[in-house]
Amino acid sequence: MNVIEACGLAKAYGGRRVVDDFAMTVAAGDIYGFVGKNGAGKSTVMKMICGEVAPTAGEVALFGVPTGIGSVQKTSGEGDQARRIGVLIEQPGLLPNLTAYQNLQAKALAWGIVDGPARCEEVLRLVGLAGAGKQKVRGFSLGMRQRLGLALALLGSPDVLLLDEPFNGLDPEATRAMRNLIVRLAQTFGITVVISSHVLDQLDRMATRYGVIANGRMVREMSAEEVAAECGGSLRVRTADSPRALAVLEEAYPAAAFRAEPGGTIVVSGDYNAEAVARTLSGAGQVVLEFSQDHRDIEDYFVELMEGGATHV
Repeated sequence: MNVIEACGLAKAYGGRRVVDDFAMTVAAGDIYGFVGKNGAGKSTVMKMICGEVAPTAGEVALFGVPTGIGSVQKTSGEGDQARRIGVLIEQPGLLPNLTAYQNLQAKALAWGIVDGPARCEEVLRLVGLAGAGKQKVRGFSLGMRQRLGLALALLGSPDVLLLDEPFNGLDPEATRAMRNLIVRLAQTFGITVVISSHVLDQLDRMATRYGVIANGRMVREMSAEEVAAECGGSLRVRTADSPRALAVLEEAYPAAAFRAEPGGTIVVSGDYNAEAVARTLSGAGQVVLEFSQDHRDIEDYFVELMEGGATHV
């Protein structure tokens, strides 16, 4: 089941479209890495999904139900769609002179959450702030504020979380803790997560699907497996008799791709196993002069997609 579907989505400010003909599909259970440069339209898209910003054109469907223009409407049989989405976009809206618990309780009262005090205590424990509930927010570190913002997003027991740059300003320890928490929410509680971030190495450790946006348009959506395959390494081999080595490898690995470079180096990509290649060459009596693996950097890969996508806008 797709929990989010956007089709033909557009948003214009002052006659300039910052999002244009945007399409997006997020399946239940995804940890969806939303990737794009600053100003590409990520935050605007997320605000349109949750109903904070009205689209100029297009449609968003949540849990299979089309939403009203500019608002997430209640729909018969589906419950309150707004309560099913937790949002942490840009800076969390916190009241600094209140404690963490009081910030949560204010939202619980506004939403009419049943057994609000118990739920506030529960989400504080969930985000690792159980011991800080009585502390005033004005003394919180950036990491603690991000955690409290996430607690506010979780208060209504959502099925989907929209997180916009949750790692911004966090030190390595706080970043790791936030990443582990997001993975736990997805794996233990079955929450679908859409997370935009420039910290690609963190996305690489948790995302199950990706969407790349450039100049307000979706460039490409792909699974983590597809990204891994396209960023997968290639093997560089050079022997004393490169033409013979190439013939041996092509016969042994018909599903792999081979490229001969000047100087006698053979580049192997696709379906291969490095140890098996080494054994095959040894068994064929080949003297190996070079044997190394190259891996494509995931950041370079996404930058190429973002820059390539910009040419089509």
